[in-house]
Amino acid sequence: MKTLYLIRHAKSSWDDFNLTDRQRPLNERGLRDAARMASLWASKSPSPDRLISSPAVRAHTTAGFFAEALGRTNEDIELNPLIYEASVETILHIIKELSADWDTVCLFGHNPTFTDIANLFPGASIDNVPTCGIVHLSSSAESWQDFSKHNTRIAEFTYPKQ
Repeated sequence: MKTLYLIRHAKSSWDDFNLTDRQRPLNERGLRDAARMASLWASKSPSPDRLISSPAVRAHTTAGFFAEALGRTNEDIELNPLIYEASVETILHIIKELSADWDTVCLFGHNPTFTDIANLFPGASIDNVPTCGIVHLSSSAESWQDFSKHNTRIAEFTYPKQ
């Protein structure tokens, strides 16, 4: 069985227009939401085998809060540049290439891709994965290569304003 968490970065700041999109930090609400959601998630979820993040500052910072809630460090977060501005196909390819040794993985990334991926699964009807939203996907697949809409379902969908 494989478990995947799609975690959208927390709310980012648009205060400094000199920064590139990849450099935008979290704003005050994003910092609060990331800390709260990470703590809530870590208290009820199995410890993941791997944390993988987009290299965008807002995604990596969000992943850092989750790492800290798990008693890990930023060094435990793998940065994957393919996640930034990824298509659905790219994310699905990343998932299929995950190590067979890992049963639980967290991906930290962006919309609209994460919303589009969540809606691939039967019964899904998510208009938008909001900032710091978490989509918990549970799969009966024995390997990540077999992970698909035929053997995977949304087990839970949580976000800060719930």
